[in-house]
This record gives sequence, C-alpha cells and structure tokens, in this order.
Amino acid sequence: MALYNLSTITDNLQAILAVQPIPPLIELLKGGKRSSKTADKCCALLESLLAFDQCRVALTSEEGGVLTIVEVLEEGSLQGREHAVGALLTMCESDRSKYRDLILNEGAIPGLLELTVHGTPKSRMKAHVLLDLLRNSPYSRSKLQPDTLENIVTNIASQIDGEDRGGKAKKMLAEMVKVSMEQSLRHLQRRASFA
Repeated sequence: MALYNLSTITDNLQAILAVQPIPPLIELLKGGKRSSKTADKCCALLESLLAFDQCRVALTSEEGGVLTIVEVLEEGSLQGREHAVGALLTMCESDRSKYRDLILNEGAIPGLLELTVHGTPKSRMKAHVLLDLLRNSPYSRSKLQPDTLENIVTNIASQIDGEDRGGKAKKMLAEMVKVSMEQSLRHLQRRASFA
C-alpha cells in the first residue's frame, strides 16, 4: 500500500486528497478480508484522511462506507480495529451531531463494547471516548474511568461466590457483548431485508 506509506508524511496528504482516495479504499476493504494487513493499512489511512471534511463527506456518500469501517471494528485484527475505532472517533469528534446517528445506525456499539475489554490500550481508550460521544445527551457528562464498565461487572460478580471473580466478571461482560452483537446483527439483517 504505497498510498499508506506516502500518507505517513503530512505534506503528502494534500496530494492524496486530490486523487479522491475514499471510494477505492472502501472498495478494497469491502473486497478483502477484514483482518488482513491491507485492511489494517486501509483503516490507518482512513483514520488520517477523515480529519478532512471532504473525506468524511466522501465516506458517508459511499454506499456501505461507514458500515465497512464498523465491520473492520468488529472483525479486524487488533491493529485494524484500533484504526477503525480511530476513524469513527475522528468523524464523531469533527461533528458529533452530523455523524453520531450514522455511526449508531451501522451497529457500532457491540464492537466498541468488545474493544473496551479486548482491545489494545489505545483502542480501549478510543472506544471509551467514542462511546461517550455516542450517548444520547449532547451535554458533557462526568468522565468515567476507562475501566468503569469492567468495574461495574466486577462489582456484580463480587456478589457471586467463588475464587475467580475477575474471570467471572470478564466472562459476564463478554457474554453481554456477544448478546448485544447478536441483537445488532439481527437488526442489520432485518434492515437489509427491507432495503
């Protein structure tokens, strides 16, 4: 991915923007394996490019553009998932009111919840920030510690008798994420059947 290598030099971004890279990047992601090195580099490039309004507009205009990033968020490698959450976060931070519903409608919540538990430290932090931005209230809420969700589950699990409370808590959280992802999948399948 020569384009990715070129993008690591900030001065090259304007030249990359001139070739309208979003449609080919999305097509490349759609046609390949979500956990491939190519997907990792595509998402890294998208994360950089989505800082520009014209790229955000191009992504949302591309059929299945946001959904494709959400799919990498759910199915990608650790690195790909980190860049996918970064791309979605960049969009939401640029204009929460414009991109919040687009991201939510593509079913990003289950993948984000899973990242808060099983992601890299950087992707966990980004997932927490994005989840905070995706909440209903546009008003600032008190900042939760990055491991708050895990702490809630640990507190619930502490009521359970047994030695491995932390392990039980993680299993409970993983099960909650799994159920949420299954519900999201059913929702997407219903939506696709109406399209």
